[in-house]
Amino acid sequence: MALFDIEFITPTRSFDLQDVEYAKCPGLDGSFGVMANHTDSVISLSAGEIKVLNNSKESYFSTSGGYAEISSNRLLLLVDSVESQEEIDEKRARDAVTRAKERLSSNNVDIDIPRAEHSLARALSRLSVSKR
Repeated sequence: MALFDIEFITPTRSFDLQDVEYAKCPGLDGSFGVMANHTDSVISLSAGEIKVLNNSKESYFSTSGGYAEISSNRLLLLVDSVESQEEIDEKRARDAVTRAKERLSSNNVDIDIPRAEHSLARALSRLSVSKR
């Protein structure tokens, strides 16, 4: 089976996954899958869950969005943040969901609605990944 590599890059860290069989990423227009020999592409990412199949084992990551570049059997993920399921504190993620929902349901005119919606999407992604 043909394989490819993934490189995650955030403002604070980077790491690689080698010999990946499949990855599913949250695109702005819906999820997309990547396998070896994928057509070269640049795709915008939304907040959501990244699924990686590596050595027949599934791993999950939460991202807050960014860009994916696919070329030469390599998936480069330039993201604002990424956390593996092991790195996520479920209680903290639940608390973030509650705070974001409270902000969105308040009648405060000073609330930045798009920012609050992004916070909620990120928190829901983190919570979902933490429960995998």
